[in-house]
Amino acid sequence: MQRLLISFEFLRDVPALMNPFLGSVFWLLVTLGVLVTFHEFGHYWVARRCGVKVLRFSIGFGRAVWKHIGRDGTEYQIAAIPLGGYVKMLDAREGEVDPAQRHQEFTAQPIWKRIAIVAAGPGFNIIFTIAAFWLMFLIGRTDYAPIVTAAPQSLAAQAGIEPGDRLLTIGGMQVSTWSDSYDAIANALLSRTPLAITVLGTDRKERSLVLPLNRLPAGEDLGQYLDKLGLSPAPPPPVIASLSAGDPAALAGLQAGDRIVSINGNAVKNFDDIGTLIKANAAKSPRLSVDVERHGKPMSFTVTAQMKSEQGLPMQWIIGISGPAAEAAIQHYGPAKAFTESLALTWQRTTDTFGMVGKMVTGEASTRNLSGVIGIAQVANAAAQMGLDRFLEFLGLVSLSLAIINLLPIPVLDGGHLLYYLIELIKGSPVSERTMIAGQYVGIALLVTLMGLAFYNDIHRIILPS
Repeated sequence: MQRLLISFEFLRDVPALMNPFLGSVFWLLVTLGVLVTFHEFGHYWVARRCGVKVLRFSIGFGRAVWKHIGRDGTEYQIAAIPLGGYVKMLDAREGEVDPAQRHQEFTAQPIWKRIAIVAAGPGFNIIFTIAAFWLMFLIGRTDYAPIVTAAPQSLAAQAGIEPGDRLLTIGGMQVSTWSDSYDAIANALLSRTPLAITVLGTDRKERSLVLPLNRLPAGEDLGQYLDKLGLSPAPPPPVIASLSAGDPAALAGLQAGDRIVSINGNAVKNFDDIGTLIKANAAKSPRLSVDVERHGKPMSFTVTAQMKSEQGLPMQWIIGISGPAAEAAIQHYGPAKAFTESLALTWQRTTDTFGMVGKMVTGEASTRNLSGVIGIAQVANAAAQMGLDRFLEFLGLVSLSLAIINLLPIPVLDGGHLLYYLIELIKGSPVSERTMIAGQYVGIALLVTLMGLAFYNDIHRIILPS
């Protein structure tokens, strides 16, 4: 485990030296390389176990940049276009087959074997998802407590959310982390129906509220809905956690544990307000009047802010204090518990994904929520920078999405082939070649449409971010 963590830290530092674009491309290639290889390995492994001869195992499409002929006669290759892959089997539909190899040909196999081979790709993606989630819970999924605030005049504020409220339940489901809360709210936003929640206020009293999601306009994407909802993690309280020796606050006599009440007479509600007020007031005069509470007693100090660059950031006005860290909510389990949690999370994400697909098909959710390779690349880069646990979660989610997409009954996808085999089981004979060719054209048209829509959405988010 320690070796895995060290290896990931080294790998993560590679794109950190690049700009965001190159970092996103790097992590996209890592993501697709891992997941496509595992998906195609599923087809390959089951085909071999079913006695089918595999002619080529390719990661990527197009011209081969590397190839190797194995002892089993299979040609293994990495191709120039790393956005997919395939397994080529001995198939009578693609050319003459030597009678001596007829028993190794794909279409000659019993239908249950053909179903197993086709279903193996998505099946291995689901196995990968469970394994990725298991490892994530085993090393510890870093998260924060669902302590929230609401933007002024937002739907969350209108519902009665107050700064420092802790989310307890969402739609009747208990939540203990910000990520679980975000996911539950995001799914509810797509339906735009009132959402019942329970919160624990800073006065330690529980309140039942309803988020009026039915007031959201139709046809917008999730990001726009989240902005209108206005719910976000609450900033830390304006309490000094530590001071930098030799910086203005320490020199003026401020101490760790002091609660900053106001700066130049401007009330301070949370720690984020401190930086905003320092910047605004120090630009006029660096001498600041800082009022604090120390053990319940009011005290006043004169602090002379200074321009300084910290951690490679641009020069800015600072007084040399840091605030309390957000309350952590780490999900860290032993091997058995991590496995049951990974199964539960896989099932939850599966139902969420099918639910979202269903909502887009019925028009309940906007297709603007679709994302393509650009969106995946951006999220991959962000997840990688957050640590191994978050990147494993991202890999698991993308792997599950690949499994679900491939199981859709669209010709040219695995689900389309499974549909043909189901028809064959019912009618007792294979689908005609003419029907299969027509289906292939329909499937290609659907895929091109979906990919074009997802690509358009990605570009639209970059050019006109919400």
